Amino acid sequence: MELGLTFPLQRFLRQKPPPYGAETDWRFCWDLHVIELRGRDCLLAVHCHSRYTFVRFDVPRLLWADLPGLFRAGLTDSLSAAGFGPAQIEAYLQAASEVRITRTHGRREVAFLNRAWEDVLALDTCLDTASAAQPMLDWAVNAHPSRCVGFEGLAPAAERIGASLK
Repeated sequence: MELGLTFPLQRFLRQKPPPYGAETDWRFCWDLHVIELRGRDCLLAVHCHSRYTFVRFDVPRLLWADLPGLFRAGLTDSLSAAGFGPAQIEAYLQAASEVRITRTHGRREVAFLNRAWEDVLALDTCLDTASAAQPMLDWAVNAHPSRCVGFEGLAPAAERIGASLK
């Protein structure tokens, strides 16, 4: 699985630019970004294939050091809240194999990430400031019809991610 880091996230983490990705199956590619919600640093993760989005709110500086672990916890919490079972989530993670940190996966994918970010900002009334996991915010963003790289036309990302998990 490839986790593509945006330039702002690379700067935030004080990392050198990672290599370009080599994954050809977009179902195993995610782009990650650091955003600020209510004055707190948050992780925004967007699936390149379906535009499924999740947010981790108020991530402590120490947790950013293990970005793959932070991502995996966020993905597991978000997919569980969306109704996917532990076996289905684990099967996806196993099929995706090891995590590789890369650059983002292309202009079009980053454009969809930016649209997801706009949706998060527009729906921040769903934010639960007492929790890192954001099931209501994730649900609201993913229920909104959108476009993505892996599918034609408008549809909710919540519907599309199921096909990617198979």
